[in-house]
Amino acid sequence: MLAASGKLDRRELCRALLADRGDLLVVAGLGAPAWDITAVGDRAENFPLWGGMGGAAMIGLGLALAQPARRVLVITGDGEMLMGLGALATIAVQRPANLSIVVQDNEHYGETGMQETHTRHGVDLAGMAKAAGFPRTMLVTRPEEVPALRAAIHAGEGPLFAVAKVDPSTLPLVLPPREGAYLQARLREAVLGPAAHHQL
Repeated sequence: MLAASGKLDRRELCRALLADRGDLLVVAGLGAPAWDITAVGDRAENFPLWGGMGGAAMIGLGLALAQPARRVLVITGDGEMLMGLGALATIAVQRPANLSIVVQDNEHYGETGMQETHTRHGVDLAGMAKAAGFPRTMLVTRPEEVPALRAAIHAGEGPLFAVAKVDPSTLPLVLPPREGAYLQARLREAVLGPAAHHQL
């Protein structure tokens, strides 16, 4: 699971976190996280974002509050999370036990030219989440720490915030469906059942 850089391979990390996921709902921030969850396997329970940078955690919060019996995982990037830092305070106050957020931190903006993000210069996202009031935060840098992260996600004792330091290498794109209305409709049906499209 380690890349040549000594950091985690982000796609293998996703594969490990999503193995035997059951009915876990997954929101993926735009760019690499969306490609990665799709590479592991496109499913109706996936909601990959094509836009709305900075909104992944709040979408996850809304889903977690609306569906308290379902576990919700947000997988996003450091650049996307940096744009939505205010979400950490709101999530910490709401304290949804079924919500986990995992930031794949490659310390770069992978979709716009690999400019360095602030985490490259010491900004501590997990520390910010802890200061906001998250009851559990994790920093994952080694493969042997991944099983504990996976267990924490599936335990449903959140909200959980984790930063995983991942290799910045560009990987082959595996694109999810592009149409937002379709992605929303299929997630709604997966959560509420086949008659969901009649429930307006």
